[in-house]
Amino acid sequence: MELKTLFSPEKIGSISIKNRIVRSATYESMADERGYVTDKLIKLYDGLARGGTGLIITGFSAVDEEGPVGPKTVGLYDDSFISGQKKLVDAVHDYPDVRISAQIAHCGRQILLPKFQPIAPSPIADKFINRIPRELSTDEIQGSIKSFVDASRRAYEGGYDMVQIHAAHGYLLSSFISPYSNKRSDEFGGDTQKRTKILVDIYNGIRDEIGKDFPVIIKMQSRDDVASGLSIEEATDIAKILADTGYDAIEPSGGIYEARLKTKNALPSKIIKSREDETYLLPNAGELKPKIGNCPLILVGGIRDPLSAEKILEGGIVDFVSMSRPLICEPELPTRWRNGDFSPVACISCNRCLFNIGIKPLKCYSRASKSQ
Repeated sequence: MELKTLFSPEKIGSISIKNRIVRSATYESMADERGYVTDKLIKLYDGLARGGTGLIITGFSAVDEEGPVGPKTVGLYDDSFISGQKKLVDAVHDYPDVRISAQIAHCGRQILLPKFQPIAPSPIADKFINRIPRELSTDEIQGSIKSFVDASRRAYEGGYDMVQIHAAHGYLLSSFISPYSNKRSDEFGGDTQKRTKILVDIYNGIRDEIGKDFPVIIKMQSRDDVASGLSIEEATDIAKILADTGYDAIEPSGGIYEARLKTKNALPSKIIKSREDETYLLPNAGELKPKIGNCPLILVGGIRDPLSAEKILEGGIVDFVSMSRPLICEPELPTRWRNGDFSPVACISCNRCLFNIGIKPLKCYSRASKSQ
């Protein structure tokens, strides 16, 4: 079977993507101790670009020195990071038809590194890390908005094709749009519109700083999976606000750290044991799509089969499919699919790549052990 749609071009904003395959952002733990790009990190992205992915979204780049996701997080909170980021981008652009986006984020209330204080819109205890975040003042929120705008400008100056704002998985921006973690009564809390204001302000700030031609996309929380958390019903309203604001694409995901207390097989990285477990966020995408008009929708979560991806894309439910774990295991997977090899992916969804992250560099530990 020819995968006509999966390997057809499509645009995000002004940027043409050669196919519908996106590498979803994944924390790599491969920067140096200060957050600067290393040769090892560049090699990782060179392999992804060589493997045929259309759009690569880099792992979590911290917009604040005190907001990393873990050890050796890439930094983008100072202009000194731009030159190293540019080397990474240039390595990807050596493959002229591959596009790359920087993902920028702040860990917020889910800071795992004890030397940093967790921060959030409200001082609601995080049951997973057993810490109470400090509530941000209104002025500090304005400072956070500026940190995302400034990091976007650095991504632009580093040569990235676009930037992705990380507002999922319980991190700082995700905690603002969630009724579970945002109990504020000022302009940044309350109803859906007010809790989404920080994302609108970030987008408008980026446009004021850079202009209209640099695509700004977003990884958006679609459900928290905790009691009184963000629901898919409210997430559809948030997605509409973001699309109306001008965001160039939305990648809906879900789950926060605390959801893992209820089940180990929690979002965003559910273990896939059968075909029925695949594309586990497709129902959420189906809820969002009618609300966002022509804004492209990127499906993440359990994509394993090219024929299934082709069918979903042909149906118009989503515009792109996004993968992480399969591409950690097989960066050459898109080329394999394009060449007609539809044999099962090598990724067995063991999540050892996730469990080792922060302790060891990002790689497929299952495949590595089999080859030894």
